[in-house]
Amino acid sequence: MPIFSYKASDAAGNIFKGTLEATEEKEAAAKLQAMNYIPIRIQTSTRSQSRFQINGSINISNIFQRVTSKDVMMFTLDLHALLKAGLPVDKALSLLINVAEKEKFKEVVSSILKNVQGGNSLSEALTKFPKIFPMLYTNMVKAGEAGGVLPAVLERLGSFLENSQDLKDYIKSAMVYPLFLVFVGGISIIIMLAFVVPRFAIIFSDMGQAMPFSTQLLLGISHGIRNYWWMIIIAVGSLIYLLKKYVRTPEGRLKTDRMKVNAPVVGTLVKSVEVARFTRTLGTLIHSGVPILQALRLVQEIITNQMIAGSLETVYNRVKEGDKLSAPLLQADIFPPLAVQMISVGEETGKLDQMLLRVAENYEKTVRNMIKRFVNLLEPVMILSMGLMVGFIVISMLLAVFSMNEVPF
Repeated sequence: MPIFSYKASDAAGNIFKGTLEATEEKEAAAKLQAMNYIPIRIQTSTRSQSRFQINGSINISNIFQRVTSKDVMMFTLDLHALLKAGLPVDKALSLLINVAEKEKFKEVVSSILKNVQGGNSLSEALTKFPKIFPMLYTNMVKAGEAGGVLPAVLERLGSFLENSQDLKDYIKSAMVYPLFLVFVGGISIIIMLAFVVPRFAIIFSDMGQAMPFSTQLLLGISHGIRNYWWMIIIAVGSLIYLLKKYVRTPEGRLKTDRMKVNAPVVGTLVKSVEVARFTRTLGTLIHSGVPILQALRLVQEIITNQMIAGSLETVYNRVKEGDKLSAPLLQADIFPPLAVQMISVGEETGKLDQMLLRVAENYEKTVRNMIKRFVNLLEPVMILSMGLMVGFIVISMLLAVFSMNEVPF
């Protein structure tokens, strides 16, 4: 039988941690309620280990005190569980102060609690921390408060944050091995050029014999790295700084994003990621009761690609004038026709939010498959590139050796 780790509270507000056996999370929650505990967080043992916990007391993420999107996600899920159990907002927040694992986040939750106890609504208290709780988050909470369905909205918001975090984690984990190959291969080549090749250069110079062009080129590169490495670092650092500074400007950001969208392979991936983000966010907002115009404006703010975000301005204006969502999306030439057709069906059946979420699920799967294929293709290309570089070094050295011995090659 699976083992679940849990965090729960009693009626006095004391926090308890432990493990219990159950067939599923619902049964684990029922067992805790039978023990007069209020379930806050229930996780399988594998999920607990994936958060790098040892005996429930050490969390490696505690080393970094910056509040992350994962902290916000766990806060949302825990708050939903407490509100669903019938606790008032202030009582739930006071319990979450003890549950928070980072001191900085405890201070944030404490400040939110003080604002709520001072007469502000939860959404108003969250607006005090725009860097942690963005406008999208606070508007969904505000819609839930206005409709009297805050626990349900928090559940949908928690699910939205989980899906977004899973996609981010998948992309990051998929790129770990290729980046590791680049790092190790680059270090190996630099060591060969800076320390191995110069030893051969001394031998070649003592012989006083003409060397092949490839060997001369290799020795020139080696000499440059060995004697002018500081200039190379300054030049590369300056170039990266200037590029970053240019990309931060509106013109540079727009040009860069346009290049990403129009790139042969990367462009399709960028579009798919933005389509998944757009549909997931818009569907969650509409399902939570946020008006479509306000939802479109919020979604436009979270789209990272400025070219796509700019085209959504036309979509917003068309919907504001009375058009359906699907028509301007098709004309914007961002969404694939199949996705637009599914959105159109959702509009006709009155289930736009559900269809948007379904489109998001399809494109999140598409993104995962594209990243998997891209990484599978990238790995052999990088290995081949590193092999060609090493091969060039070895062959250049061998050509010089053969020319010294006057052996035809």
